[in-house]
Amino acid sequence: AYFALQVIYARRKYKISPPETTGHPEFERIFRAQANCSEYFPIFISLLWVAGIFFHQGVATVCGLLYLYTRFKYFQGYAVAAQGRLGPLYASAWLLWLLLGLAVAGLLAHFLLP
Repeated sequence: AYFALQVIYARRKYKISPPETTGHPEFERIFRAQANCSEYFPIFISLLWVAGIFFHQGVATVCGLLYLYTRFKYFQGYAVAAQGRLGPLYASAWLLWLLLGLAVAGLLAHFLLP
């Protein structure tokens, strides 16, 4: 909800009415950051859920919290400058890959081991 609220505030600040998605460069960066985070959220939730159920809840929780923090930093960095998103973007991608590995390991252990 935080990211969506930031888009609303930016729309008001730069007087950009929905459904327009272009205008001031700062608004466009905030809008894209929010959209990018929303696009990855279903993947994140799915991997978090499977890793938590089949691998370990504690490890999945730590990865999930770190992912949310890196996405927050991604949003903040992207709102300031396009280059500001890169470090947190790579960190969040790494965490998604880690969650995928944990989910696969948990599923394999659950279904292949007696």
